[in-house]
Amino acid sequence: MTASLDARLAALAEAASLAEGRLDAELVAPADAVVAKAGARLGLGVEATVVALAGPTGAGKSSLFNALAGSELTSVGRRRPTTSAAAAAVWGDGADDLLDWLEVQRRHRLDGHGPDGAGLDDLVLLDLPDFDSVERSHRLEVDRLIELVDLVAWVVDPQKYADAAWHDGYLRRLASHGDVMAVVLNQADLLDADAVASCRADLVRLLGRNGLDRVPVLTVSAATGAGLPELRRLLAERVEAREAAVARLEADVAAATARLASTCGGEAGRIGRQERARLGRALEEAAGLPTVVAAVDRAHRRRGTLAAGWPFLRWLKRLRPDPLRRLRLGDEPSEAVRTSLPPASAVQVAAVENAARALAGAAASGLREPWPALVRAAATSREAEIAGELDRAVAGADLHGGRPRWWWLAGALQTLLAAAVAVGVLWLLALFALDYLRLDDVLPTPEANGVPLPTALLLGGAIAGIALAFLTRIANGVGARRRSRAAARSIRKRLERSAETLVVEPVAAELETYRRFCAALATAAGRP
Repeated sequence: MTASLDARLAALAEAASLAEGRLDAELVAPADAVVAKAGARLGLGVEATVVALAGPTGAGKSSLFNALAGSELTSVGRRRPTTSAAAAAVWGDGADDLLDWLEVQRRHRLDGHGPDGAGLDDLVLLDLPDFDSVERSHRLEVDRLIELVDLVAWVVDPQKYADAAWHDGYLRRLASHGDVMAVVLNQADLLDADAVASCRADLVRLLGRNGLDRVPVLTVSAATGAGLPELRRLLAERVEAREAAVARLEADVAAATARLASTCGGEAGRIGRQERARLGRALEEAAGLPTVVAAVDRAHRRRGTLAAGWPFLRWLKRLRPDPLRRLRLGDEPSEAVRTSLPPASAVQVAAVENAARALAGAAASGLREPWPALVRAAATSREAEIAGELDRAVAGADLHGGRPRWWWLAGALQTLLAAAVAVGVLWLLALFALDYLRLDDVLPTPEANGVPLPTALLLGGAIAGIALAFLTRIANGVGARRRSRAAARSIRKRLERSAETLVVEPVAAELETYRRFCAALATAAGRP
């Protein structure tokens, strides 16, 4: 086996493996069969050359078989099939394993050095049943062996050389196997020389119409022996070259490759930025990104109010739960947490699927079917995992829920101001009670810039506390927007990774499979 055929067979096997489950079995099965056949045939060695005599009823295959063998090995009949199973004539030693593989039981061993077999040593000649036999089993046997032999010598007569059953059923199908075929126009003794030349010319013309213009055409007569030396010489040349088996396998590889290569065409595209962006937006909506971002904003404002707001009004915020806690989202990211975000709606799921298909369609737009459909299927192959993946993406995102350091300082100041207000209120209440009891001289009332100190504590603390609360509210609003944007970026990054996992990677893998498939076919076809 040549290194070239070895590489081509390996490439065809790789292409068939990649095509398995992707392309129609009718395209893949012949490639698998060729690889299996090649392994078996080459394992038996290429020293022997198997030539099959095939043809219609009455063409004289058995007569020609006997004439080449130099003895009556098979019976001959003109009007009905006489060959029900293939018979083999073997010149030289060995070939038993090869015939076992061919499942040919009728075997005749001949002397490859006799007068009728000179130069035919290591030839295995098969006499096949008629391919147009009324017996279906005969036709099946012919079809089976034609797929296995190294060289097919078609034997036809002047009456049936234009038979459509031969041209349509075999020659057109085996047009790529011209190098491993020969045509023998038998019974030339029934016509004069001009008629034989005319028949041969017409036969050559018909072969050319089937793309077999290079197939050798010989005119012989098994009855008179005319043309037999030329036929023996042709067979001897093929046997001596020991290339028939490899040539047949190369033709088989070429034919199987051509069938698979019909699905290759165009370059696989790249995954576009716009399609990625569309998929990202669809995933954001399905994951509830707007809901989470709004919750981060509200949670930060709420926590800021609780930490640095006016102490006498903070309790109002405690009446409502923390927005992030309601979604079961903590300050620390954890993919193990299952959020309580509402599931994606049917519209959102459909938007994700449409975006995934659009991404796949754009990347595979230049390919031949069925590859665009396969790429689109790959884009939605993990759609069942979308809900869980999106939930993990949100739960594992950094929502930046920490507490700013200034909250502690502002909270401490608010506590002091609240204490001042409380002292002022209590002082004024005590003064009011003492005045009511006519004991107003008992408790002195100092002043600050002409304002009684209790009043200054009450009003100053209240005004300062409210002003501070207003300022912290503004600062918390700025911080909430900043943190919500940061949370959105974190979630988007994780959703991008989810998009890669769920859609982009399967699409890229399918496109890479296409590239490998077509590259393997190029190697199998013998192209660099």
